[in-house]
Amino acid sequence: MGEGAGFLTGDEDPQPATGGAEDRVRLDKWLWAARFFKTRALAAEAVTGGKVHVDDRRVKPAHAVRLGEMLRIQRGSEEYRVAVKALSNQRGPAKHTILRYEETSASRQQREELREQRRLQFPDVAQSAARPTKQDRRRIIQFIRDE
Repeated sequence: MGEGAGFLTGDEDPQPATGGAEDRVRLDKWLWAARFFKTRALAAEAVTGGKVHVDDRRVKPAHAVRLGEMLRIQRGSEEYRVAVKALSNQRGPAKHTILRYEETSASRQQREELREQRRLQFPDVAQSAARPTKQDRRRIIQFIRDE
C-alpha cells in the first residue's frame, strides 16, 4: 500500500476499493477502526466473548466483514445494531468514522430510552468530591454529640 492509503480526507468518499484485500477486513480490526472499541485486543475479546454478532450469528475475530452485513454490538449496557457501509482497516478521524456504518433507527431509539431510564433511576445527587472543611468537621462532630 502506498503512503496515506486507507486514510480519508474531507473530499474523499469512504467507499472501499473494488478489488484486492480491501474487500474484506477482519471483524476485530473493523470494530477498532470504526471506534466501537479503544483497542483491537478489546474488540477481539468482545467478539470472542459473544458480545458481537454478525447477521445474528456468533463469529470469530478473524471473520471477514463484508458490505451490507448487520452487526449487533453489545458495549456495556448499550446495544448497537449497525449496517456496514464501508470497509477500512485503519483508524481515521472520528468524523469520518460515522461514514463506515449506519445505525438502525430502532437501535438508536432503544439506546436513548435506556439512557433516559438510567437517568431517572439514578438522579444526580450533589456530592462533594473534596474532603470536609474544618468547619464541616466541627458541625459533624457537634451533630453526633447531640444525638
